[in-house]
Amino acid sequence: MRITRRSFLAGTAAVAATLPFPAIAQNKPVKIGLLTVKTGPLAAGGIQMEQGTIRFMKDRNYTLAGRKVELIVADTGGNPAGTKTKTQELVERDGVDMIFGPLAAFELLAISDYTAQAKTPVLSLAAAEDMTQRRPNPYFIRASATSSQNMHPLADYAAKELKYKRVMTLADDFAFGHEQMAGFGRVFEDGGGRIAKKLWPPLVTPDYTPYIAQITGVDAVVQGFASSNPLKFMKQYRDAGLKLPVLGGGTAADDALLKSYGDEAVGMISCSFYTADLDTPSNKRLVDGMVKDYGNIPGLYAAGLYINGIVAEGALEKTGGKTDDREAFNKALRSVSLTDTPRGPLSFDHLGNVVGSFYIRRTERKGDKLVNTTIKTYPKVSQFWTYDEKWFLSQAVYSRDFPPLKS
Repeated sequence: MRITRRSFLAGTAAVAATLPFPAIAQNKPVKIGLLTVKTGPLAAGGIQMEQGTIRFMKDRNYTLAGRKVELIVADTGGNPAGTKTKTQELVERDGVDMIFGPLAAFELLAISDYTAQAKTPVLSLAAAEDMTQRRPNPYFIRASATSSQNMHPLADYAAKELKYKRVMTLADDFAFGHEQMAGFGRVFEDGGGRIAKKLWPPLVTPDYTPYIAQITGVDAVVQGFASSNPLKFMKQYRDAGLKLPVLGGGTAADDALLKSYGDEAVGMISCSFYTADLDTPSNKRLVDGMVKDYGNIPGLYAAGLYINGIVAEGALEKTGGKTDDREAFNKALRSVSLTDTPRGPLSFDHLGNVVGSFYIRRTERKGDKLVNTTIKTYPKVSQFWTYDEKWFLSQAVYSRDFPPLKS
């Protein structure tokens, strides 16, 4: 029996049309591009991002909504130009369906216009405020936090429960540090407190002693350092003999950093969207997997990317595994609402930013280990805190000098 090429193709097409979508989809994997940082001062967080992503894929056997997943990892070098080049390669050469990352705000801002034009959804940890506020990218989804979203609850706790009246702030001198301290300052001063002074060490500062020497006349110190910089600061703070309480955002006492801290971290109060002691099935799975694979509990960088995976999975389940209609897939991402994640329940506002729980923790020594113990949970925290959204967006974006200090 002679079979022509045309009749063969027609026959196979007819058979394929009778198969359920997932069976077809398995022949074409979902491609996820991960933009991370493996060198420079942000590398510690970037490496954990990769670990969290891989851990999630292992837990799902590299299969989401019936489709196999191909993960393509790109090292941005921690700079805007490198991030843009790697993004273009992922989109144009590799044909990714979505991007996880990048880590830093300045990296994200460098690719925002391009990814929006390419209609490529981006699920990022980068905390740049205006990406989900005054200049929203319709293809950007943030399941972690804006820069200030950790700091608003921390400031509320400092003013209302710790009863602090005057504090001094120190943070890395780049957008993440600026926006953190602006958010803390607004809520703290609205709560009756005062910021005595803001200090801005450069991101690559080797010696914080000149800044620590300026700390005086306050009830506490608020630090907003990122990646491995909190370790350097706290060790030098202890060596200087200061005893004032220290508060910080999610990166200050990140769970993954605790094994590198000494007693200088004991008593630190921090606020984060993720805390390793949260008792949920998905968080237990994440913690157990990270300890097994990497010998350390996860911090917010690893947990944030694991959560991105859960969000992507939820969207794929909504679309039946389809990603070819980018607008429909993007809409599905933003409509995801979850009850069990490593950070607890979450949903997204109309601008693509998370609404979820934030945790006040105290760093304590238990046996021979340092741990963060959750002491208060702020549920359903919006990026606008308790402020009216319209009023909030009518103000300038948080920055080094805005809002100005009240005194």
